[in-house]
Amino acid sequence: MGNPEPEREVVEHKVRRAVGIHALRKIGRIVAEEQQADADKARELRWFARCGWLIVPGIGMILAYWIGVI
Repeated sequence: MGNPEPEREVVEHKVRRAVGIHALRKIGRIVAEEQQADADKARELRWFARCGWLIVPGIGMILAYWIGVI
């Protein structure tokens, strides 16, 4: 019979490789989620920069009307 050590080393190498690939995939998913969250925040900030400046004077006008200045 042959020495079982080389077979065991091959199996251990394959297991380590599979675990490493699995860990890289998990890390990739986490990074993708964080990038998506950052993209969502950037989109909200761009919307506020484009349209939000209209909201502030609108609120001021409503408040002035409510107080009775206008």
